[in-house]
Amino acid sequence: MENSDDEKDGVFGNCMPKELSISLANGTKFVDEVLRGPSDRCLENFRMDKQAFYKLCDILHSKGLLRHTNRIKIEEQLAIFLFIIGHNLRTRAVQELFRYSGETISRHFNNVLNAIMAISLDFFQPPGSDIPPEILEDPRFYPYFKDCVGAVDRIHIPVMVGIDEQGPFRNKNGQLSQNVLVACSFDLRFHYVLAGWEGSASDLRVLNSALTRRNKFQVPEGKYYLVDSKYANMPGFIAPYNGVLCHLNEFVGGYPSRDSRELFNQRHLLLRNVTDRIFGALKARFPILLSAPPYPLQTQVKLVVAACALHNYIRGEKPDDWIFKMYEHDTVPETESLPPLEVEQPIMQVENPALDIAFDTEQLEFSSQLRDSIAGDMWGDYISDLSAM
Repeated sequence: MENSDDEKDGVFGNCMPKELSISLANGTKFVDEVLRGPSDRCLENFRMDKQAFYKLCDILHSKGLLRHTNRIKIEEQLAIFLFIIGHNLRTRAVQELFRYSGETISRHFNNVLNAIMAISLDFFQPPGSDIPPEILEDPRFYPYFKDCVGAVDRIHIPVMVGIDEQGPFRNKNGQLSQNVLVACSFDLRFHYVLAGWEGSASDLRVLNSALTRRNKFQVPEGKYYLVDSKYANMPGFIAPYNGVLCHLNEFVGGYPSRDSRELFNQRHLLLRNVTDRIFGALKARFPILLSAPPYPLQTQVKLVVAACALHNYIRGEKPDDWIFKMYEHDTVPETESLPPLEVEQPIMQVENPALDIAFDTEQLEFSSQLRDSIAGDMWGDYISDLSAM
């Protein structure tokens, strides 16, 4: 793994968090003080509580992915990595705190990143057969969306590439990014992540890649994900009706929804906003995703995958920490607009928005009828409830 680029200071993240700028003897002392302190201090510095931190160290050690060195224990190696991605710091800033050379910081950063990538699949689980409680326990969604297992969306993550590579990575807003496809559950867990596509690639094309690649994204038989209007309404994916106004509130300006399509789109949006919440939680925990870190491209791609894997790991170990609590409900703080799993090698090709999946007319018609059936049942019950008021 190259280290030269890791030594550069970027525009962002070169300042130590205010409470951490005090002079310490060395990194070992700092890590020991954090791990001996209250669990909230570990969460603040290393983005997970002490129990989850120590368990992750044990996992990486038992699988032979990390080992103690003469100078740096596994706990400190993991702390260096988590401290960097959890505070968006550059190597030079971390050197001041841990009292190691830039080469040492970079080497352990890359070692831990590769170790987490090696076990990342263990933290991504496909959806189960049970109806998600977020649907089952809410009369707005049950029984209409009983076969829905989650939502699919994309997130653009800033990327740093050489001048000769910038064209394909420049998205429609003129910014350099990688287009990352994500499928998630309603309890804020990632089912699938595909990172590495250029920012100029269409969302439909990235989904097509996920569905047709060797290690492909699979939707359980008879189930589906919610998608927004960037994607097609097709088997396994239910999109909103095009050209229909949509509001989060079913009573806009004191008036109820006007027809079945409008009501469907409103409730579809309410469920689908889980992607905004999971992206918000991911970026709040790992702000390195908010700006392009000066690492080789493949390292930047791995960072997205590793962050999603760690998010799932922490969600399983400590689902009620304060970061998750901020994003558990329908109303979330304002945030920037982020399976088996595979890292995509960047592909430099002319954009072709056509979907390569071969769905026949009957399959597409069934998907359309399924959406109409959901909307019709929802509207019938909605009108009955209004009449009873």
